[in-house]
Amino acid sequence: MTFQFERDPGSGLIIVNIEIDGKYELNMVLDTGATNTTINSNALYLLGYELKDNIGTVEIETANGIIETEVFEMKSFASLGQKKEKFQIQVYDFLAHGIFSDYNGLLGLDFLEGAKFTIDMNANTITI
Repeated sequence: MTFQFERDPGSGLIIVNIEIDGKYELNMVLDTGATNTTINSNALYLLGYELKDNIGTVEIETANGIIETEVFEMKSFASLGQKKEKFQIQVYDFLAHGIFSDYNGLLGLDFLEGAKFTIDMNANTITI
């Protein structure tokens, strides 16, 4: 399956649509350098999740150092024709930590685990 993706005109970032729990759609950056999928806590809270819904915390290493994130389990998480049930994502408060973005998070390699995929930057397509 081949999917067209959008590129951020200013940065060239790959933007993909994701769907949470079969009803919420968000835009995220596909980050092949990110091990785990991370979503902005403000976006998740607007979808009805609360801090008490987390299943734990984890420390991760970022380009800016080690940070602590909450871990949430989504009933379903879909993008690029792939759907994961009970998919765990990391949640981080972007705004509180000075991160201003038009996107709701990063789609990491954990989501594509087990898939063979090719990114064609000339055609702006991802084939899975």
